[in-house]
Amino acid sequence: MPANKKLLVLPGDGIGPEVMRQVRRVVDWMDKRRALRFEITEGLVGGAALDKHGVPLTDATMADAQATDAVLFGSVGGPKWDSLPFDKKPERGLLRLRKEMGLFANLRPALVFEELADASTLKREIIAGLDIMILRELTGGVYFGEPRGVTALPDGTKRAVDTQVYTTPEIERIVRVAFELARKRRNKVCSVEKANVMHTGVLWRETATRLHAAEYKDVELSHMYADNCAMQLVRNPKQFDVIVTDNLFGDLLSDLASMLTGSLGMLPSASLGAPDATGRRKALYEPIHGSAPDIAGKDIANPLAMLLSFAMMLRYSFDLADDADIVERAAKTVLAAGYRTADIMQPGMKKLSTTQMGDMLLKELDKLAA
Repeated sequence: MPANKKLLVLPGDGIGPEVMRQVRRVVDWMDKRRALRFEITEGLVGGAALDKHGVPLTDATMADAQATDAVLFGSVGGPKWDSLPFDKKPERGLLRLRKEMGLFANLRPALVFEELADASTLKREIIAGLDIMILRELTGGVYFGEPRGVTALPDGTKRAVDTQVYTTPEIERIVRVAFELARKRRNKVCSVEKANVMHTGVLWRETATRLHAAEYKDVELSHMYADNCAMQLVRNPKQFDVIVTDNLFGDLLSDLASMLTGSLGMLPSASLGAPDATGRRKALYEPIHGSAPDIAGKDIANPLAMLLSFAMMLRYSFDLADDADIVERAAKTVLAAGYRTADIMQPGMKKLSTTQMGDMLLKELDKLAA
């Protein structure tokens, strides 16, 4: 049957190509077994694009991203490119994608699979059954604010400036997404900032409070300072449902929350834009584990976060909940059978390579589709 979904695949650097390779196998399986065909374009981003084109993202690849239904992204960066100027670093390719596609809402679930509850460094009773969503504002804040840069001072020292800036509309649109997500979950939103010391935090709290009173009184809203939230995530993470916060705090808190689950290699993410007139959102899906250059090329990376990012894509961009469910069930069943990659290895389990984990996932998908 003809392709009906346009997908841009950007494997990137480090372990990105390795984990993406396993997802491409699942995409092929979907074509053969679920009659779900994607029109796939593959491009370069990050260090891979720098090596070939001299920039971390070409205009042509950016145009492809704007024209596609969804972007599936691996990872960028590595020590090979650390000495490059700031505007040439591999990460600028990802930041450009986020900014120009308007991907302001970053959804990062922290979900503990029962089979991995003992893999966390926290006690089982603290994290068993954990299911929270961290919603990070992605196109504003200190990562994009102006002025920014490093200047030399007359005495020979230097001065660095990064500007934290938010407007009311930027805050409203991300908090609105949080309330809408909460209505489909456990109906609780915790808005996180530093209103005690930051003007942007004051505006953030005022805006969230006003929007809640005007449109979302049915949702429970609480406020918390970011440093306290970090402590509470370790102390009692199951008190949270949806956490919404700015770009910087979201970056930090979502990585902290990821380790509650046992491994960065298990967690997907979705970055979504505003809906257009047809209801379509531009979207990019990526694992949160980064490029992990120390293990790149060794066939030991965990592909499950990349796979679960693909499942999020099926759910959020293509409204294919049944197909997303079967992918997620396959991952859960493989874990329940005792198979692990090195990052989540536990006593008594069977260690698999990246490719072997892909093999097991395909076998389980065959069983589920039978």
